[in-house]
Amino acid sequence: MPALNVKEVLEYCFLFNGLAEPHIEQLEALGRLRPFAKKEPIFFEGEPAEGFYVVLSGKVKIFKLSSEGREQILHIFGRGEPFGEAAVFSGGLFPANASAMEQTEAFYIPRAGFERLIHENPSLSLNLLAILSKRLMMFTRMIGDLSLKEVPGRLATFLLIASAKRGGTSLVALDMTKTQLASLLGTIPETLSRILSKMQRLEIISVKGSEIEIINRKELEAISGLTSDDIGQNMP
Repeated sequence: MPALNVKEVLEYCFLFNGLAEPHIEQLEALGRLRPFAKKEPIFFEGEPAEGFYVVLSGKVKIFKLSSEGREQILHIFGRGEPFGEAAVFSGGLFPANASAMEQTEAFYIPRAGFERLIHENPSLSLNLLAILSKRLMMFTRMIGDLSLKEVPGRLATFLLIASAKRGGTSLVALDMTKTQLASLLGTIPETLSRILSKMQRLEIISVKGSEIEIINRKELEAISGLTSDDIGQNMP
C-alpha cells in the first residue's frame, strides 16, 4: 500500500481551503497520524474535546447509544472530512461517540495549536463557520426526517441525496452495511429489508448486493417529498 500523503489530504479538506502551502505545512507539523483498527473507538461521548480529526483513509461513524444499547448513527465520514471539530471549538465535551468502520488512518489536530493557526489565518474561521453551518443543516434535516417522515421517506431521501452526490447516477453503491444503513435511518434491519423488497417489487429500485439502482426516480421523489431543487439544498 502506498504511503499516505497527509499534505495532499489536508489540501483536499474543505476546512483548509484557501490556506497557503506554508500554512498547510504548519498544520501537518502540528498534528499527528493516528491509525485505528476496524471497530476501534476513537472517542466516547462525554470525553473532553481537546482536538479534532481529519479522515485520511477509511471510514468513521459518529453515533449515539440509547439506554437500551441501541445504536443511532448520526453521520459517516470518509477521506478528507473533518470530525469532532464542533465540540473542540465550543471548549466542551464530545456529544457523541466515534469509531472506525474499517481500517482507518486519521490525522489528529490539537485545539491549542489550531487556535494559534486561526489567529494567523482568519480565512480558517470562515471555513469553520461554513462547515459547521452545513453540519447544522444536516442535523436539522435528520431531525425532521426522523420525526416527520416514515421509514420509506427516509430511505428515498437517502438514495436521492446519495445519487446527487455521485453526479445524478442511477446506481448507488452503499459504503456501509444494510444494518448500518438501518441505524442511520433510525430503524431496524428487518424493517429496512421489508421496505427495500417492497420498493423492488414496485419497480422503484433494484437491489443487487451492496448496489441499489434507482429505476423510477419520480416515484422515489414522491415518496421522499423532495423536489430536485430540495435535494441539491439538502446535500451535505
